[in-house]
Amino acid sequence: MHEEIDVVVIGAGQAGLATSHELGVRGVEHVVLEAESPGSSWAHRWDSFTLVGPNHLVLLPGAPYAGDDPDGFMSREQITGHLEDYASRLTAQVRHETPVRVLRPARDGGYDLETDHGTVRSRVVVVATGAYQRPNLPAAVRSLPPGPACLDVSQYRNPSGLPDGRVLVVGSGQSACQIAEELALAGREVVMACGLAPWFPRRAGGRDVFEWLLDTRFFDQRVGDLPSPAARLGANPQVSGHGGGHDLHFRTLHGLGVRLGGHLVGADDRTVHLAPDLEATLAASDAAHGWLRDIIVAGCARTGRQPPEVPDPDPFSPRPVESLPVRGLAAVVVAAGFRSRYAEWIEVPGLVDEQGFPVHDDGESTAAPDLHFVGVHFLRNRRSALLFGVGDDARATATRIAGRLGLNG
Repeated sequence: MHEEIDVVVIGAGQAGLATSHELGVRGVEHVVLEAESPGSSWAHRWDSFTLVGPNHLVLLPGAPYAGDDPDGFMSREQITGHLEDYASRLTAQVRHETPVRVLRPARDGGYDLETDHGTVRSRVVVVATGAYQRPNLPAAVRSLPPGPACLDVSQYRNPSGLPDGRVLVVGSGQSACQIAEELALAGREVVMACGLAPWFPRRAGGRDVFEWLLDTRFFDQRVGDLPSPAARLGANPQVSGHGGGHDLHFRTLHGLGVRLGGHLVGADDRTVHLAPDLEATLAASDAAHGWLRDIIVAGCARTGRQPPEVPDPDPFSPRPVESLPVRGLAAVVVAAGFRSRYAEWIEVPGLVDEQGFPVHDDGESTAAPDLHFVGVHFLRNRRSALLFGVGDDARATATRIAGRLGLNG
């Protein structure tokens, strides 16, 4: 026996809650199905996790930040609490502990959603399961021998949770840098297997880097503006919100004693091998710093604002680590980004592209009508999955759904 629900939103993170709010504004009756509880994906981050963008950029529709620390950075507990409060004020029912295991087209139209509590049939579905669904494990990680504890970024909690000894951090985006910094400050010996990641000062000219970038077209970039669709999987700029926000990049990590090497190549029983590409990686990171500075200067020219003074990076040539003995390596923390898992549970041929992103037209699947996506990285632009941008996509999707149902959207 199927339960009939005309419109279902899957996920109660910022994307699903924003979509629910906008559907409610337009008079669209619906139900939100959440695998755990609202905002639970944030609760699974490591203990010291904070937002990277300032609190005043939490701009969810109907739930903007209204606290007394607009320039601070919410902890994982604070952002989870913010989303729980948001969910409690929605007009729609939010069903906790209701994971959707399978979504498939129904034979007579609409969709069947298999949950732990039975099957739901819906005419319209919005998938809002988040931008960070599955930690990425590079193929080289699988060659690591047994012995060192190997954790992905979703499993890491704090330095005391790792065995004593040297730690290898794989990756160099925001999460990798923050974890490497925390481990180094805790007195751990840390080696970082570095990948490509841009960097920029946390603050310049008295303003936060996010505020400078919001004056540019950086967050308005669409997939077509990128060098290739695969560039959507690139690392975000290295920066931290921990401790009130501060600079965090290869140079600051090296200054804390973190040893840097090239990307992880693989391992045998005795040795972990890193590629001899650290010099090129650091050069690319500095080039990205220059690119970010250039677009900020161009944005200032358009707005009439005085651009900040951002000098060229100082010369930097640390001695690269090219191999590590397995003996003495206590743990490996893999923080190499995330990938989607839509195709693992949505049974629609042609649903995603080569990188795992939904193939869509303005948020609606081109492979399945009335199947919509919100909260996908670069769905419409670079800000689509962010706390200050997901509301735009939620409004567009809710308007389309309301119009499709003959309501005043």
